[in-house]
Amino acid sequence: MSTSATTAATETPFTTFLSQCDEAAWKTAVNKLSPSIHQVDKSATRIWFSFYPLSLFKALIESEDPDNLARELLLQGEYRLTSQIDSSHHFLYGHRYWPQIKSAVERHAAEWNNPSQSEDHAASLVDQILAVARSVAASTKIDPSLLVGITAVAFMTLLQVGLVAFKQASGQIQLDKKYAKRSPDQILKERAKDDSQGLFGFLKTVDKKWTVVFDENDDSARYKLNHSQDLAGGAADDRTRDWAKLDPRRIEGPIPVECRSASCGTCWVGVLGGAEKLAEVATRESKKIKEFGYIETDEPKPVIRLACQAQAEGAVSIVIPPWNGVFGRYMKAKQQPNVADLPTGEETVN
Repeated sequence: MSTSATTAATETPFTTFLSQCDEAAWKTAVNKLSPSIHQVDKSATRIWFSFYPLSLFKALIESEDPDNLARELLLQGEYRLTSQIDSSHHFLYGHRYWPQIKSAVERHAAEWNNPSQSEDHAASLVDQILAVARSVAASTKIDPSLLVGITAVAFMTLLQVGLVAFKQASGQIQLDKKYAKRSPDQILKERAKDDSQGLFGFLKTVDKKWTVVFDENDDSARYKLNHSQDLAGGAADDRTRDWAKLDPRRIEGPIPVECRSASCGTCWVGVLGGAEKLAEVATRESKKIKEFGYIETDEPKPVIRLACQAQAEGAVSIVIPPWNGVFGRYMKAKQQPNVADLPTGEETVN
């Protein structure tokens, strides 16, 4: 049985509703939800939805040979959510409340089977996400703005993995107690802080160095780079551990990198804090990051960057995606049937 057939066989009324929301509907929903999301998770939520795009999920599930398509798209790493149900969102502050949110989403899905709850079926995707977040907030006395982002993530996770797998996941958070106790304000303060350059730091002749944090829940997950050095270049000097053993894509340092010229897309990262302290996206980076399919934006300093191109002018906090590949050109080719746009970059016009 194909993956799509298996999914269809296990569909429920709620998952059917979710599957009817296309990529545009989800993007609209995330944008509408943004004002209701606490500042600590605004960028994190956008980053997560870039890390696990619905378009890639649908391309793989609709393919007759998803493994072959994955090879064509040069996908490396963990690009499926099925093995990351409880961990993919560890960089969201709302991850701390994953057990409560996961249980609430499961109850919400079950209510769709109850005819007496039919009024819920008419509610929009945004309204349903807000309703679940607010219900958890009311029962736990947690600020609802801290729950909206993780609730949206839970809805999309359920869509991509199916209700059965979603319910079977343990629901445990992936944080030590030390980090779980940190407040949103503490994290925002840390993200905004720059390294002291000493008494003469104001001088242009001083060789300034900045800290890059690549996991806010690990005190050792940071490195220094020079002023205006790109993120990948600074990471390459990190010899604190055997990075390739942890992830074969990490041939040098914590950030996966291959080409250093924005040609491979391996080094894409999400910027949790300090996006304004990175140099603006140049023409090549802007073009290539859309080609890889990582983000569609003309923002001068977006939350998704190519680490080999993003030059730091201050301390930043980033999150490293668990996978990389090239599917932007593939998706554009699907939207334009007269163009055979291959992942290798070759084009033929019929």
